[in-house]
Amino acid sequence: MTPAETGAGPAEQPLLAVVKGEPTAEELAALTAVVLSLGSGETAGPAKPGVRHWIRRQQLKLAPKPGPGSWKRSRG
Repeated sequence: MTPAETGAGPAEQPLLAVVKGEPTAEELAALTAVVLSLGSGETAGPAKPGVRHWIRRQQLKLAPKPGPGSWKRSRG
């Protein structure tokens, strides 16, 4: 039976197609994972340090101090 006869609609196109070589199942799985992760669009984490970060800096007496290079120490 064809998909049209079963009412399933047209067949879906494959996500990836191998045009040269014979990759193993593991190689295809790794490639698929990488391609799918590129399209997720999620960020890695919060852009600003949390409150815990600043509490830890205070406990270690790492507060920003004026002087050369102080701008480097201002974010932690």
